[in-house]
Amino acid sequence: MKDEFKEAVKVVAMIDWSRTGDDYLNLFEVAIRHLGGLLSAYELSDEAVLLGKAIELGEMLYAAFDTPNRLPSHWLYFKAAKSGSQQADESMSGAAGGSMCLEFTRLSQITGNPKYYDATERIKQFFYRNQDKTKIPGLWPHVMNYRDEKVGEARFTLGAGADSLYEYLPKMHALLGGLDSEYVEMTTKALDTAVKHILYKPRNPEDLDILMSGNVLAGEEGSKPELTAEMQHLTCFVGGTYALAGKLLSRSDFVDLGSRLTAGCVWAYDAFPTNIMPEIAQLEACESITSKCRWSDKPVEKKDKLPEGFIRVRNSEYRLRPEAIESVFYMWRITGDDVWRTAAWRMWEGIVKQTETQEAFATISDVNKKGSDKRDNMEVGRARSQTIGKN
Repeated sequence: MKDEFKEAVKVVAMIDWSRTGDDYLNLFEVAIRHLGGLLSAYELSDEAVLLGKAIELGEMLYAAFDTPNRLPSHWLYFKAAKSGSQQADESMSGAAGGSMCLEFTRLSQITGNPKYYDATERIKQFFYRNQDKTKIPGLWPHVMNYRDEKVGEARFTLGAGADSLYEYLPKMHALLGGLDSEYVEMTTKALDTAVKHILYKPRNPEDLDILMSGNVLAGEEGSKPELTAEMQHLTCFVGGTYALAGKLLSRSDFVDLGSRLTAGCVWAYDAFPTNIMPEIAQLEACESITSKCRWSDKPVEKKDKLPEGFIRVRNSEYRLRPEAIESVFYMWRITGDDVWRTAAWRMWEGIVKQTETQEAFATISDVNKKGSDKRDNMEVGRARSQTIGKN
């Protein structure tokens, strides 16, 4: 596909970032998709035009940090940026703020200009200062006040709105060659705390030793946080994150937890007739992540006909998400165990069979039904770029 790649480079060379019909852009999405994609493509090909476009885009995104406290907003409004009237957001997710550091740091490393790294380092320092000041010390809440630098929100998750904040921590440790000990501290503290409060063992017919990542609501001081045994496809990245952190930081317990988390997502894929897990589902949590959890034949109230172990499916779609198969890849690379390659092939076969069209791959509306409706959805780019593209 080298000819196609060269044609794509020619198209990229003609991009004018200043020409847009919109008045704003999503800082988080543009940084991780466009800037990250340009940098990755440059490093794989050494095509100078790709680096040039990455620098142009980096300069544009850097303007989002021109606020009184140098923390950004979720949206870069062009008029506000030009007039110097930008403010950091009073309510922005952890993922939106914490998921640009890899791209900005790598841009600094390649260009030799430290300002991009410095910009996202300010966000990291906000997280670092407040990690022990939240309602669940060690974790960051789903949304935070970046303007006043407060972290009083009570909802915690590793899923939507928080996911890549945690995912990037061990990756930044690796990218910086282990030179910043704060990333080690933040990673270990966050993952150790998540074991206590967010990870759970789902009740399942075979009492498989698997784990899932749920949502937590912090109560009054001194009270136990309340866990909701929800399963988001997005949280399937967690297995790979634990495994990677375990490998980098010599924490074999993290690798074991990563294996159990990834096995949980593989189980969810295998459970549905399409061999694909849904976007969001509810399960039943065992008493602890280490306890035996005997399956009961007593019927559990279900909304629909669902596989055993699933109480209800809140969103039955498959949006071509890459997180589960990403974690399977991590587990195979770290352990060398062929069980993971076998699982990945089952998952891939299910995805191709249910989502492939003549032109590309599509979102499907219901993983509990073979041959369900297909829809055009550009999130396919995430699956392609986050799996085939970088592996």
